[in-house]
Amino acid sequence: MPPISVLIKPASGICNMKCDYCFYCDEAKKRITKSYGFMTERTLKNVIRKTMLHADGMISYVFQGGEPTLRGLEFFEKVIEYQKQYNKNRVYVSNAIQTNGYALNEEWAKFFKENHFLVGFSLDGTKENHDLYRHNTEGEGTYDRILKSINLMDAYGVDYNILTVVTKDTAEHISEIYKEYQTRGWDYQQYIACLDPLGEERGKNPYALTPVQYGSFLIELFQIWYEDWKKKKQPYIRQFDNYIGILMGYQPESCDQRGSCGIQTVVEADGSVYPCDFYMLDEYYLGNLNEHRIEDIERMRKEIEFIERSEKVSEECRKCQYYRICRGGCQRNRERNSYSGEYENYFCSGYKMFFDACLEQLKEIAREVNFRKSVR
Repeated sequence: MPPISVLIKPASGICNMKCDYCFYCDEAKKRITKSYGFMTERTLKNVIRKTMLHADGMISYVFQGGEPTLRGLEFFEKVIEYQKQYNKNRVYVSNAIQTNGYALNEEWAKFFKENHFLVGFSLDGTKENHDLYRHNTEGEGTYDRILKSINLMDAYGVDYNILTVVTKDTAEHISEIYKEYQTRGWDYQQYIACLDPLGEERGKNPYALTPVQYGSFLIELFQIWYEDWKKKKQPYIRQFDNYIGILMGYQPESCDQRGSCGIQTVVEADGSVYPCDFYMLDEYYLGNLNEHRIEDIERMRKEIEFIERSEKVSEECRKCQYYRICRGGCQRNRERNSYSGEYENYFCSGYKMFFDACLEQLKEIAREVNFRKSVR
């Protein structure tokens, strides 16, 4: 069976920051139960026991929020303890945590290093861009405090990457942001298009990203990155690396670039399971790992046809010259046609702008990488 991916929310939506565009706050408001509080040790034990015993070859655990570190360091020490206890099949285990970095200290840094955690920091560019939408609970900017935490990870040799939400403002300042990241040596980067609230008209919030803005952002970022690629000093940017992999015939590891949703086990603090972090809503409930077997959860996944829905892209989309590499984008960014029942990506025109401008350069890179492999 394929490797298992488990995303756990040990603190549900509880957070020590208050970001204007938080998609999980929006999701929580649309559920009967807005917050499930902190995950109990019993629930953690059941989650790890059932997923670990079901795994074959490899299993990855990602901890996210809200802010997962609010659950406390002792909880994560239990994570390691239970992983060792239930790894009966001797599978490879990877751990990662997505954090705002606001409450990290030396004890956290030491733990991450000793237990080989990959740390993802949510940080939106320069201080000016970051502090615009990412505040603490008193409404103050958080950049300086997050930067201090990142420097702490450097001091302890912890592996980390930077996840940047692309708002209108970050899109407009991407050259400046890229240079800032380069200066600080942040060579592992991920950029996520900012999500509008579920069920609301897109583009109405001050942080909202339009398709044209997104297309311009991708072009500008790629052209700077491409110049560095020619000098063999480019950073890893997940989206670009996945596009190159697609052109080389590989399956992208990023689910939003595969063409259909992947199989994920996303676990709320009470043990409830959902098929995707972007759809942790009552109508997508698959079961609870305190009560149900993995087989029951997989059966429910098939019943709600979550993955099948993501494959219902429009005929126009499938006929597009860029479909092979674009694959329709993330389901969360698609709009449903009420007549056909098919979906089209809100950012479609932005993707077309990008591929019009940059596809040949992407192909050039793919050819060069293939050549380097052939002469090794």
